[in-house]
Amino acid sequence: MTRCYLDNAATSFPKPPALAQAVQDYFVHVHASAGRGAYREALACQRILDECRGALRSLFRCQPADHVIFTFNGTDALNLAIKGIVRPNGHVVTTVMDHNSVLRPLSALQEHHGVTWTAVPVARDTTRLDPAELEAALRPETCLVVANHASNVTGVLQPLEPIAELCRRRGVLLLVDAAQSAGHVPIDFGRLGLDLLACPGHKGLLGPLGTGVLLIRAGVEHQMRTFREGGTGSDSERPIQPPAPPDRFEAGSHNAVGLAGLRAAVRWLNERGVEALRDHELTLCRRMAERLEEVAGLRWYGPRTAEDRVGVFSVRCAGLEPSEVSALLESDYGVLTRSGLHCAPLAHRTLGTLDAGGTTRLSTGPFTTVADVDAATDALAALARSAMHACPSDVAGR
Repeated sequence: MTRCYLDNAATSFPKPPALAQAVQDYFVHVHASAGRGAYREALACQRILDECRGALRSLFRCQPADHVIFTFNGTDALNLAIKGIVRPNGHVVTTVMDHNSVLRPLSALQEHHGVTWTAVPVARDTTRLDPAELEAALRPETCLVVANHASNVTGVLQPLEPIAELCRRRGVLLLVDAAQSAGHVPIDFGRLGLDLLACPGHKGLLGPLGTGVLLIRAGVEHQMRTFREGGTGSDSERPIQPPAPPDRFEAGSHNAVGLAGLRAAVRWLNERGVEALRDHELTLCRRMAERLEEVAGLRWYGPRTAEDRVGVFSVRCAGLEPSEVSALLESDYGVLTRSGLHCAPLAHRTLGTLDAGGTTRLSTGPFTTVADVDAATDALAALARSAMHACPSDVAGR
């Protein structure tokens, strides 16, 4: 049975072919840590890091003085930003669509440092944020807004430009969680005037697990504390963390082999162009929406317009638990999905699915085809028909 991978929101697969070669080349020819020696292999490792930063600068259109910080995943990048900016007794505004990678650091700061936070509601049908509601949640002590750019539950794209303009006007720093948008939609970090942007390397950036990125607008680093300190190979005579990025925020040896893979993946993205990849994703989104709408007994969530979303679709099949749907999709049809709450409890509370086992999520990537979408939606239609025949009284309308 051919296996159809539709769990790109968890981690992208397959990866660009050059990634595996880059990882192998690191182990065969480099096998060293940047900043820990002046020999050829250590310098080669440093070139990998420098070139990876350069590729990311191009991808996100950073300004020359902006900072590209390597982290170990998206969660690590979000923690670095949130705990670096938020002070005791401060206030943070986020949304109900945000991931536990935001909600849990905020809850920990609330428990231990008196921080308060507000999760702004969204429209229940589209799960889209109204910037006016976000502005109404700001307080004099608000020090940070955290905006989920694209939902990992409904795929909705939030209106990033007006949110950024609002934060600039109100003098509040903005942190964008781009876990589901980086590599999927063009992001002009410099033009938008974003303060911070966090994303993993292994999702839309198509890199390996164990990699992540935090972009910091020039000057914002002076407002940030470190929460991880250690060796950097620089300023070693001083027992304090070096003051300048990236060393200020990159304690310890890098995941150099992972960054070698990330360099190859981001180069692949730059060569093809995120705009072209977005066009492909829009084609898949339109096809997925069209096919899902035709399935009786199936409910799906989020915007109906392709331009308002990324390729993340959550569904519920009447008469079946989400976990059953995923299990049957794999065992009977070879379609790989993820079911549950997707680490986004407030989003599922908004949808009314929190206490019902969440949803089954299908998520596309650059290597997903229209045939994959058709195979998955045909499988869902077959499951919905079987469930309807088994328990006709339990089947609700679309």
